Amino acid sequence: MNILVTGGTGYIGSHTVVELLNKDHNVIIVDNLSNSKYEVLNRIKRITNKVVTFYQIDVCNKDDLKEVFKNHKIDSVIHFAGLKAVGESTEIPLKYYENNILSTLSLLEVMKEFNCKNLIFSSSATVYGYQSVMPINEEATLSATNPYGRTKLFIEYILKDLCLSDKSWNIALLRYFNPVGAHPTGLIGEDPNGIPNNLCPYITQVAIGKLPYLKVFGDDYDTIDGTGVRDYIHVVDLAVGHVCAIDKITTSPGLVIYNLGAGKGYSVLEMVKAFEKATGRKIAYKITPRRAGDIGTCYADASKAYNEMGFKTIKTIDDMAIDAWRFQQNNPDGIK
Repeated sequence: MNILVTGGTGYIGSHTVVELLNKDHNVIIVDNLSNSKYEVLNRIKRITNKVVTFYQIDVCNKDDLKEVFKNHKIDSVIHFAGLKAVGESTEIPLKYYENNILSTLSLLEVMKEFNCKNLIFSSSATVYGYQSVMPINEEATLSATNPYGRTKLFIEYILKDLCLSDKSWNIALLRYFNPVGAHPTGLIGEDPNGIPNNLCPYITQVAIGKLPYLKVFGDDYDTIDGTGVRDYIHVVDLAVGHVCAIDKITTSPGLVIYNLGAGKGYSVLEMVKAFEKATGRKIAYKITPRRAGDIGTCYADASKAYNEMGFKTIKTIDDMAIDAWRFQQNNPDGIK
């Protein structure tokens, strides 16, 4: 198939493009490179020995997007493009609402015009807000605790309404938990601008000496060691989940919703120990007060994705640490 991937040079997008190419799909990427680099395209080619078609455009620009659809008969779309930092979203909420929601509306209108109605949407476990019952399944009550999460939630509602109004749409909402790791080649991985927002790139930057120590927010939760427990999924497993979802929506119509996670949790200190093992280095950390709004434990019930798509994670916590560390070592100052 010809598959359009918005945000395809980003962290999750680039790994998904690799898996799509490995399955012999033709991939067209649109990305404005606001949070990624052109060099990623060269890295994808080195991994797969295949070339993707690339357009440096903003998905909010319908006229530019129409040109892409005129030039290619697009069969399905995977929509990653969007702003994604939780903390930043609380500082510039209007930018997040404008970018994430308008880009999706723009994409949907162009898809409708060109009669392309197969869509995979990159959602997030943030749509579950605070949950007291673990694991979290897809029927849990939805809410959000920050503007970023609310954009994901609003877009989910938009897509549900679209499917109710027009039964010819086939849409998968994929709710990610905590993507970590990197491609085993060390060529692509998580490459944040500035100080990382996520745990694993923060740990690897401590290990390589770019940051002095890791802040661990709270050690008095009701968990195995008092630190927060989260569901971490290797980014390659996550990428494979998108290939499964493409197969799903193109063979059975309608809207489907899946959690993509490992279905189990690891604590912050368990992750630290895994990285100490992978790096052979001591990871310095300091216990600091809990962050407002954090909960002790959060992990997925991932059984639905397995039962309906045959999707199951295969990468271990050691794989996550080893691959993330390899990428950090190969790219000490990020992808250049």
